[in-house]
Amino acid sequence: MSSAAGPVIPESVPRPIRAPEPSGRLGRWMMQNRVQPVGPESPEHTATHTWWKVMCLTGVDYFSTLSYLPGIALLAAGALSPLATLLIVALTLLGMLPMYRRVAQESPHGQGSVAMLERLLPFWRGKFFVLVLLGFVATSWIITITLSSADATVHLLENPYAPAFLEGQAVTLTIVLLLILGGVFLLGFTEAVTVAIPLVAVYLLLNAIVIGVGMYDVLTEPGALAGWTDALLARGGSFGDLIGPAIIAFPLLVLGLSGFETGVSMMPLISSKGKTAEEQLVSRIRNTRKLLTAAAVIMSVYLLLSSLVTTILIPAEAFQEGGDASGRALAHLAHERIGNTFGTVYDVSSILILWFAGASAMAGLINIVPRYLPAYGMAPEWSRAVRPVVLVYTGVSILITIGFSADVNAQAGAYATGILVMMVSGAAAVTISAARRRQRRSVLGFGALTLILVYALAANIFEKPDGITISAFFIAGIIVVSLVSRVSRTTELRVESVEFDEAARRFVADSIAFDGALNLVANKRATGDRAEYAEKEIEQRGMNPVPGAADILFLEIEVIDPSGFSDVLHVRGEEVDGYRILRAQSPAAPNAIAAILLALRDATGLRPHAYFEWSEGNPLGHLLRYLLLGQGDTAPVVREILRQSEADPARRPGIHVGGG
Repeated sequence: MSSAAGPVIPESVPRPIRAPEPSGRLGRWMMQNRVQPVGPESPEHTATHTWWKVMCLTGVDYFSTLSYLPGIALLAAGALSPLATLLIVALTLLGMLPMYRRVAQESPHGQGSVAMLERLLPFWRGKFFVLVLLGFVATSWIITITLSSADATVHLLENPYAPAFLEGQAVTLTIVLLLILGGVFLLGFTEAVTVAIPLVAVYLLLNAIVIGVGMYDVLTEPGALAGWTDALLARGGSFGDLIGPAIIAFPLLVLGLSGFETGVSMMPLISSKGKTAEEQLVSRIRNTRKLLTAAAVIMSVYLLLSSLVTTILIPAEAFQEGGDASGRALAHLAHERIGNTFGTVYDVSSILILWFAGASAMAGLINIVPRYLPAYGMAPEWSRAVRPVVLVYTGVSILITIGFSADVNAQAGAYATGILVMMVSGAAAVTISAARRRQRRSVLGFGALTLILVYALAANIFEKPDGITISAFFIAGIIVVSLVSRVSRTTELRVESVEFDEAARRFVADSIAFDGALNLVANKRATGDRAEYAEKEIEQRGMNPVPGAADILFLEIEVIDPSGFSDVLHVRGEEVDGYRILRAQSPAAPNAIAAILLALRDATGLRPHAYFEWSEGNPLGHLLRYLLLGQGDTAPVVREILRQSEADPARRPGIHVGGG
């Protein structure tokens, strides 16, 4: 064969066919802002902030639960509410904080515990498991939006200065808040951290004033503390009589733990120091741990004290549906103990931070789809765009608000279910990780935490089964949409670019220099020895129109993890006793072959020709094997991918099939 110089083949060839841009002004506007497929860890997300500023962004979700959690605690545990809250505080500091500090270390780019478990389960099992978890994540964040908006409405309606005509319009007002939230994201919302800092600072200050006044009244008001202790003694007074009901009640209080997963997901926003990438990563992990610790300590103090003052100072009947303290225990104290002017300021602060908690959840939801589903081929192309996704989530939130009649307490079970499943998955992930490292003490500690969270999840489902029902709808919806999308997108190129190593580029250039053409024989490698390639060449020259003296290259695709979807395709050149082979690894053989053929066309200006033989077997069986295993009757699928990718038949690579 001649070694004359051939064309210069570039090392990387971009994906030759891109999705067409939408036509019309509205379509272009809807698809304008897109989230990077890998989520917040993308290089495009360059703006970072000190850890305490990011803590404020986490805090709009975490700290805002103070607006409704004390009331839920009293409804669940009565006079034992402070004891049930104490259990949550112990779980926070001794269990959840160490667990998520470990998650931050092992998932430093913000993927969280879901990605940790995904790495433990290969192929389709891992993908299906992630889809189920995403259903619970969606439940948690959607209910965060609806519950927070509903509680903001409660603070508005219960304010003494609220107009009379708003009475009985809770659902309508909540829907208005949801529409405003969706509208803000449709217009573009980027200054989340800047807005969160003053909101959280003012909110925590006002709560500190309310709790401080409440504690003063508890200690100085005659009979206040004694009335509470008498209520405890009336239950029997023994340790079992007190701790038993508190243990039964505490699963509903896990709403107070909602900020940990959010905190880890925001790691890419935390600034770091260091001369190298490794040093910067270590610094970011260290700063994230500071964030998690500070948030946990602040929330623990506020939770315990708020539960104590609301339980002692507010009559139990005020927490019932329609009562003055229903869904707004601390706001009730602010009005009653400090005055309506201060109480109104408190209400405004609560409304703003609750609304912004919904914004934080919406931002998290927007990043769910690009972070996971496109990599699986389980989301349509438009799901990368922010605005269409916002419309979908806003519509779902409105339906849930109507279904729950904008009732905060009614949504608590669904919220707790989503949060608990995320926490169980996180505890299981760190337990397995510790076991693989043979860290016995960590295995025992995190294993115990996993069991506690499983108990809390089971108790919550038993007490309020509507949570698992809603999660089941989300899971079913995600799985159905994902599978339909996967099937509909199977004939896409499924590569971002094709990269050729030096040997592959040399093989292509030499082959073109030999006779000015590019002929490739597709081969499914068996032994990989000289005899296999010699026999394959003789067969193809006999059954296909390979020019008699034409130089040929073999093309082989090794299918790896067929549950994957798209990635950069790396083509390497290898030689076996004079036979030159282009080899690559891909989740699907036909898609990789089509992408390589198009990349060779674009790189060389020639129309490549690929040669195949028909596969034996049932066509439906081949189709199923292709969908699940990434291989089947390759030739017709390659041709269909090329047909959909290249509209001009004259520019499509030639596909030749013989035999059978």
